[in-house]
Amino acid sequence: MSDNRQPTQRGIKRVWNAHKNYISPAHQNSLILEPGPGHFEEHDPFLLLAEDWFGRGSFDVHPHRGIETVTYVMEGRLEHYDNKSGDKDELLPGDAQWMTAGRGVIHKEDPGEGETVHSLQLWVNLPSEEKMTEPRYQNLRAANMPLREEPGAKIRVFSGSSGDVTAPTVNVVPVTMVEFQLEPGVTVKQELPGGYNGFFFVLEGEGRFGSEGVKGSQRQALMLAPGEDGRPSELTIAADTKLRVLLYAGQPLRE
Repeated sequence: MSDNRQPTQRGIKRVWNAHKNYISPAHQNSLILEPGPGHFEEHDPFLLLAEDWFGRGSFDVHPHRGIETVTYVMEGRLEHYDNKSGDKDELLPGDAQWMTAGRGVIHKEDPGEGETVHSLQLWVNLPSEEKMTEPRYQNLRAANMPLREEPGAKIRVFSGSSGDVTAPTVNVVPVTMVEFQLEPGVTVKQELPGGYNGFFFVLEGEGRFGSEGVKGSQRQALMLAPGEDGRPSELTIAADTKLRVLLYAGQPLRE
């Protein structure tokens, strides 16, 4: 009889390249995870992941409803305004904002004067019974980010857990968001519930991922092979060069 407490080793289902798109002289973007027929089941609970390089005025005031947006600032200073609080805030490099739009938020994200922001924004679906929940913001500051450290490895935990480090981020839908920064030759393990869907996005360097050591390099995304629902699973991340990679994984809603 198999031991359901022992994690199964997760592989990689597919790999693809993220291409930059020209929007305007002040804005380039890359749709890493795109919505559309044929993708919903594989991406669930995620709707979209967009990478943007943009200057002031690229985005005007706009609404969100029925989803969560997770904005991670990698470069630049991003100012934020919304109609719920009426206050202005800003995100600096390494900061992230977890916004539960719920019943509706009108907001604006704008780089500081003279700044170019490089960011990643994930859209997380909300279950039907939570679509009209009260909006909420969680600002995840770089200085306070939970950190798992091992020899040659720094692992920042935005949401969920890695090893014995757990983030205090409150989720409607369970989501693990972790950034791995590994020195060449270092290998680490990451445990996930077997039912989670997920993917890696390589920010810098090259590495090998999953049970078969599938190669991934800068600006490539790697979709996880399915795990076994109700049983833990384990991912292997091995750095061939200095490696920086994000993992997004979450519990599918199946709706």
